[in-house]
Amino acid sequence: MENILLVDDDLSLLKVLKMRLEAEKYDVTAVSNGRDALAAVNEAFFDLAVIDYQLNGENGIDLMEALNKVDPKMPVIILTAYGTIENAVKAVQKGAYYYLTKPFKDSDLIHHVRQCLEKNKLTEEVRALKGMLHEEFGLHNIIAKDEKMISVLKKVVTAANIDSNILIEGESGTGKELIAKSIHVTSQRKHAPFLAINCAAIPESLFESELFGYRKGAFTGADKNKKGYLEQVRDGTFFFDEISEIPVSIQAKLLRVLQENEFYPLGGHRKISFKARIIASTNKNLSQEVSKGRFREDLYYRIHVIPITLPPLRERRDCIPLLAHHFLNEFSRDMKKNISQFSINAMAKLVNAPWPGNVRELKNIVEYSVAMSDASVISENLIMQGPKNSNPELKPFKDAKLDFEKKYIIQLLTLTRGNVSQAAKLAGKYRADFYDLMKKCGLDAKTFRGDV
Repeated sequence: MENILLVDDDLSLLKVLKMRLEAEKYDVTAVSNGRDALAAVNEAFFDLAVIDYQLNGENGIDLMEALNKVDPKMPVIILTAYGTIENAVKAVQKGAYYYLTKPFKDSDLIHHVRQCLEKNKLTEEVRALKGMLHEEFGLHNIIAKDEKMISVLKKVVTAANIDSNILIEGESGTGKELIAKSIHVTSQRKHAPFLAINCAAIPESLFESELFGYRKGAFTGADKNKKGYLEQVRDGTFFFDEISEIPVSIQAKLLRVLQENEFYPLGGHRKISFKARIIASTNKNLSQEVSKGRFREDLYYRIHVIPITLPPLRERRDCIPLLAHHFLNEFSRDMKKNISQFSINAMAKLVNAPWPGNVRELKNIVEYSVAMSDASVISENLIMQGPKNSNPELKPFKDAKLDFEKKYIIQLLTLTRGNVSQAAKLAGKYRADFYDLMKKCGLDAKTFRGDV
């Protein structure tokens, strides 16, 4: 049961709100002044505070700041009869989650209380997961604001604590190697080598010698011993990037290595012990490659013990503003430029681009924009886009409608920089209805204000 702190000097309203929130199964502590509110927060943990803006001789925003010094993670909803835009902006800028103007419907308050608690729970979960990873490896460019990426982080944390083989699936540019590195660095093998090879970049004629190594005289030109990749990695982590590109002739030999945990270098007569953990990645549907005879079924099951699937960028567009600002800050710092933001039209163009190259493509475009910009704001004309799909897949009406709604709401929130009230007015919707649409589409206003 969530604990809510309620602060209002109107004792009648305080009693009514307390009863209404308790009817929703919340545990409510109701006080009428800032002194008692501070005392309550010092004695107990609260999941949320609901504070009146105008208290007797006190200011609700000042009280919010005082409470946040005690508990910085506690979200706050401000209630007020003085519903000016200036107060609303001030409340949000000071850290309020939401600003609700009296008189309001009980249903509106309950709606925002639920949304705030759900959002805060999700944020804490992401923070905890990132904290576990950050202890060993700073994954600052993994943006996990959506449920799909949160699920990925959960699997990363779980997989790091066990030693089974992993297959990371996802389109090119989604960050498969970064995930593989995070698993290695948060595992018990973190002090051993991490070795990554791109299977598509090694010619078939050289694959065996590169993988297994060779001894002097093994073939013409082998004038000295050479350690192969498998021998170099020892008991660390071996990452096969794009494993579907391994030649079929090598797949059988790799399978034997994984079964017996040892191998012979070319021309060698002494077995080499192999104790490394295998992480593989693919941008293809590997089970389909198996059915087509292009990948061995037994090898597939050897590496497909823990599957991790990375979503494409087009399926998590609400992360685009966060990723774009992250890369903007990174490249501005590296290039020693004072560029702090994107124009509204530039950000709208980024959010609505098709992104066939995913996060890698976004990063490259932001790098180009920073390099070419001579102003403090990235303009629309600097945002380059690749060719769009001329034959888009026809979706069912329900899916197409949801896509349209999501893109439309993203445009509104981008234009208003996350101001939900303004976005709702532009859409001709009640604010509560607009929040319902945002929730339906999995969108969060803070994303469009640049909060990570």
